[in-house]
Amino acid sequence: MNIIKRDIEGVVIIEPRVFEDERGYFFESFSEREFLAEVGECHFVQSNEVKSSYGVVRGLHFQLPPHAQSKLVRVAKGRILDVAVDIRRSSPTFGKYVAVELSDENHRQIFIPHGFAHGYSVLSEEAVVEYKCDNYYAPESEGAIAWNDADLAIDWQIPTDKVILSAKDQKHTSLAECKTLFE
Repeated sequence: MNIIKRDIEGVVIIEPRVFEDERGYFFESFSEREFLAEVGECHFVQSNEVKSSYGVVRGLHFQLPPHAQSKLVRVAKGRILDVAVDIRRSSPTFGKYVAVELSDENHRQIFIPHGFAHGYSVLSEEAVVEYKCDNYYAPESEGAIAWNDADLAIDWQIPTDKVILSAKDQKHTSLAECKTLFE
């Protein structure tokens, strides 16, 4: 696996070795041994799959301690723009983000550690996103930031009039207004 470190500590892009021939392709989507050696310790306890159509923006979501989640995200079908926002108040990169295109063609994955809000936009007609978490979902610890926070100025690569949001994601506040974040 090829590890691409980003400007924000802890967030990494993972490119697997893909073996292709006339039958198709093969790659390891996860190897605990390689993950530990290249990224660090993380024990995944939950795996999720989400199907969405073009224009859907999910996020920016996070869970606070003691239920904070690290995530390993990949796309099984389609193409997304995946975004991780640093919400650790004491971090020199607080309020900065990493955005990366993940697809069924590039097979890239992104590892997002505790202390980040996470979201993505669907760039293809349909996308199936799979992600592993190192903690179980706990609704009482959930937090979120508005997808269109002007200070973050994330280009979701979707025209605003085509964005599809859940009722819940339409109501989130900006990062500056968010009262509960990571220290």
